[in-house]
Amino acid sequence: MKQNVLLEKTFEFAVKSVKLTKVMQQENKEYVMSRQFLKSATSIGANAEEAIAAQSSADFISKLSIARKEARETKYWLRLITAVDLHDCSSEIKHIDEITKIITSIILTTKQSTEKK
Repeated sequence: MKQNVLLEKTFEFAVKSVKLTKVMQQENKEYVMSRQFLKSATSIGANAEEAIAAQSSADFISKLSIARKEARETKYWLRLITAVDLHDCSSEIKHIDEITKIITSIILTTKQSTEKK
């Protein structure tokens, strides 16, 4: 089976996000932001997985667009977590930026290929 880079990266990011959430909750007793962050962070990969099973190109683009929105929200939470000194999320921000670029590229490529048909 061919490896899907987006699915691998979003799954890896979700695992790291679960671990970061545990750290924030155990060490900092922070539950509100960590839960919001975890919801958006794990939703990225879930929506990418749904996109793979899309019924049409429009459905595929829609699911990936939701994943991109969740990635943007996740970046917001990472920036906020860093700003309030809960955790230095520099590496997580780089990771989410990479994921966002991949998703955006896939959406644009899919839109271009459907327009040519």
